[in-house]
Amino acid sequence: MPDRHRYRCIGQSSLAARWLSPEPEPRLHSLALRQYGTFVHSHGLLTARSGAHSPARMETWTALTTLGDRELAEALGRSLETLDPEPSGIGVIMLEDDGGTCEVGGYFTDAPDEIALALLAAAHGAAEFTISKLPDVDWVAHVRRELAPVDAGRFLVHCGSGIETMPEGRILIRIESSMAFGTGHHGTTLGCLNALDRLVASGAIIRSVADIGCGTAVLAMAAQLASGAEVLASDVDPVAIEVARANLSANGLEDCVALVEASGLNDTRLAGPFDLVLANILRDPLLGMAEDMAQALREGGHAVLGGILVEQADHVVTHYESSGFSLRSRDSIGDWSTLTLKRTNS
Repeated sequence: MPDRHRYRCIGQSSLAARWLSPEPEPRLHSLALRQYGTFVHSHGLLTARSGAHSPARMETWTALTTLGDRELAEALGRSLETLDPEPSGIGVIMLEDDGGTCEVGGYFTDAPDEIALALLAAAHGAAEFTISKLPDVDWVAHVRRELAPVDAGRFLVHCGSGIETMPEGRILIRIESSMAFGTGHHGTTLGCLNALDRLVASGAIIRSVADIGCGTAVLAMAAQLASGAEVLASDVDPVAIEVARANLSANGLEDCVALVEASGLNDTRLAGPFDLVLANILRDPLLGMAEDMAQALREGGHAVLGGILVEQADHVVTHYESSGFSLRSRDSIGDWSTLTLKRTNS
């Protein structure tokens, strides 16, 4: 099935997850994946390559399970491709519970085979799949209604609605209305936008920027618009790169921000030296790239790190201090911390 997409261990989930589940207090993960553009792409509401839209209302199902072994989760995700009817989207997502738990899910436009799903779950040591029929909702219209503009320092991030007049002295960033994660509504993105705003206001030298795990590219765009810097944005997910490219075009920044598909800093184009590195991802990959980030930043350069739970922040700070950084500021929004670090002498 050529339209199916599979996503592995992407991590942070979109606020769109609340709309996926009929439960009163659904978990904030599932097939929302890393940004709503990925969710929409896998759900057939918007194809990032072509910009083509399909009807926003449809009868759909999700099947979700969890297990504690990443390799088995990957294998189960691959096995979902053998089902009949096939899922139109498959996700394998590492949850933020410090226990190594992965969630595996399939999105279906035809009722899934419950017996086949039960057999696959048993064969891979997973919990029984929870199958839900999703409410008949116009998802795109729902996004437009729910996502009010986000105010973050000098930045005003919007989805094409809610802006009546051009605010004086503000930097407007548009995220296409079908691409919700990375609009600033989540505490991780909002925290990074606020930290970036303060860094620019402080007079820090920002001539070159890398945005690692860029998602919608909202941070990359904010950095470019606020500083005029050369910006390189990367993501391991090819669909995220497509989403980022669409947003750059919507903001007239396609010639100002370069995109690269890469895992972490594992690309020669990300070797630096940069004045600023933005990384709004998760604790574990942030820990793993500390040494590479120190090498990629010039002396005196800054890193803004997001996607860190409040209780994880001390560990991340200690680890980065041992890699040649000093803590400049630490901010919390809800459960999430944002760290601004300075590259000290080598």
